[in-house]
Amino acid sequence: MKILITDKTENEVVQQLKDAGQEVTFNEMDPATLLKEIPKYDGLMVRSRTKATADVINAGAKGSLKVIGRAGIGVDNIDLPTASKNKIKVVNAPTGTTESVAELAFGLMLAASRSIPQADHSMKQGLWEKKAFKGVELCGKTLGIIGIGRIGTELGKRALAFNMKVLAYDKYIQKSPTAKIAMVSLEKLLKESDYLSLHIPFVKEEGATIKEPDFEKMKDGVIIINCARGGVVDEQALLKYLNSGKVRAAALDVYAAEPPTFKELVTHPKVVCTPHIGASTKEGQLRAGKICAEQMLLVLSGKTPDFWVNKKMMEGK
Repeated sequence: MKILITDKTENEVVQQLKDAGQEVTFNEMDPATLLKEIPKYDGLMVRSRTKATADVINAGAKGSLKVIGRAGIGVDNIDLPTASKNKIKVVNAPTGTTESVAELAFGLMLAASRSIPQADHSMKQGLWEKKAFKGVELCGKTLGIIGIGRIGTELGKRALAFNMKVLAYDKYIQKSPTAKIAMVSLEKLLKESDYLSLHIPFVKEEGATIKEPDFEKMKDGVIIINCARGGVVDEQALLKYLNSGKVRAAALDVYAAEPPTFKELVTHPKVVCTPHIGASTKEGQLRAGKICAEQMLLVLSGKTPDFWVNKKMMEGK
């Protein structure tokens, strides 16, 4: 069958599909070209650049499109309702970049605690501001994790290795993944955490998970890390509490608008920023591509994929 890959992927992934007998085309098409060409293909593999819009999916459904694969975790660039309506399966690679994101989140915790980027910038300006960068230790502190799925669990394991106490809250998971991570209420987590890291999806209809009233419940001097999705933390409220000193620092990899338009937050001296690079490691990208390819091949061979994102939608649940 014919598979179209429209976002940069590793040669090993392309070869994996070819070795399975598929005809593979790699072309970073613009939206207009994709709309025109998609009916010719049985499968579409994307990362984050390509938007599988309703128009693209409807056009593909008029041809032979059977599956859309996202070589990563989030599928917010794929119109799931339209895919489901057209009986097109959407698969992803939720385990591919788990370690990549967990490591970045932990790195950002350290960076925010010790003002590493700010100190580096100061040094590059020819300064020696040793007294300006007095930090705090992770050892002995409490990390609160909102969302204790794969990534949250891996972050918790790393925090335990640094002798941190780890609390977790999850809307859907009640049982702790390990005896050393305590499941608590959101209110208790906010009240007791020195560090707060989010690992949850953004649901547009629900808005931010962490809103202004939630900041009032937090410890003074809390450090907030967001490597999940932009919008899960109210950015205006975050800026307010950074300015008041309630929040000691924030480390952000994701933003409500990307690239971010809220420059006052991004340029804040107490904020460490990265440009949504959580999954951007050589190893993680390769794993995600291979897993996505495996899932697409299962669909194209008439089998049930392991990571079928829109299964419930297609079953009308």
